[in-house]
Amino acid sequence: MRILISNDDGYFAPGLAALASSLSQFADVVVVAPERDRSGASNSLTLDRPLSVKKAANGFYYVNGTPTDCVHVAVTGFLEQRPDLVVSGINHGPNMGEDTLYSGTVAAATEGFLLGIPAIAFSLAGRNNHFDSAARVASELVQRYIARPFASPMLLNVNIPDVPSAELGACEVTRLGRRHMAEPVIRAQNPRGDTVYWVGPVGPEQDAGAGTDFNAIRRKQVSITPLMIDLTARDQQDVIKTWLNP
Repeated sequence: MRILISNDDGYFAPGLAALASSLSQFADVVVVAPERDRSGASNSLTLDRPLSVKKAANGFYYVNGTPTDCVHVAVTGFLEQRPDLVVSGINHGPNMGEDTLYSGTVAAATEGFLLGIPAIAFSLAGRNNHFDSAARVASELVQRYIARPFASPMLLNVNIPDVPSAELGACEVTRLGRRHMAEPVIRAQNPRGDTVYWVGPVGPEQDAGAGTDFNAIRRKQVSITPLMIDLTARDQQDVIKTWLNP
């Protein structure tokens, strides 16, 4: 099993090291990650300049681009063999609800999926740094995939409670929850006196009931959400057709 690992926190992130160490115990692993933190980069591709791939002292490769760049470059030209699975993470913080639209972690997995490769994004839903717990879950799920691969490529978004391994609950298949509108930007002045704006924190949970990723994490369950790329609002197609007619 050949596994390509990437992330959005950068090639030096502890979550990436934990994931690579865990999966390399039973698979052929190569890491291609951003040279710096690209959290929130979403699915952006770099088209205005060339990209370079360099090798770090720990054996990881890093790219001067986005998480999507990393997977795209790796799969379409850098690697000699096409990976069997793309794994992204372990992100330092959750990627639930609308977070998935902005997440570079999910974007790296999405790029693998768009290139026809099964992909899984792993995120540690907290800031207590229990990467060992998340790495254990990632290892178990990837080994399950090796034993029972999907009939066709799938894109999974996995969020893991940030608790000691002994406190982790079971895996639960979920849907994305929803948040309220984000908090306002934070206005400040830089040392030159210019007005600048920091993006504010995310809004509180709005749809976090049974079956959502928020609900699973609150109960210390591992949330697994299958994602899809088709953004078509099918229930609005007839509305638009009617709107277009005189």
